[in-house]
Amino acid sequence: MSTQTTERFHSFAEFYPYYLQEHSNPVCRRLHYLGSLLVITLLVYAIGSQQWLWLLALPVVGYGFAWVGHFVFEKNRPATFKYPLWSFMGDWVMLKDAFTGRIRF
Repeated sequence: MSTQTTERFHSFAEFYPYYLQEHSNPVCRRLHYLGSLLVITLLVYAIGSQQWLWLLALPVVGYGFAWVGHFVFEKNRPATFKYPLWSFMGDWVMLKDAFTGRIRF
């Protein structure tokens, strides 16, 4: 087993530039944003309506849009497969960076 496949990054700060590089296609990024915003909407709805079954849709919606972006537009393998926690964090930081103008929407 190669050490390169087990741990390439030692911090989220090291990982995030790689994450952004893996999301260079604007359609892929927008699909991530859409999935993240729908996750927030569904979460608020599930809590507000107390219809807890909607919570089961959160990973499908969040990852579904993102993975379509990767496989169809970016033509790469989602970083989630190697770095699940940092990729999850990256989704939200990328969305925040888009809303604050740090990266292109």
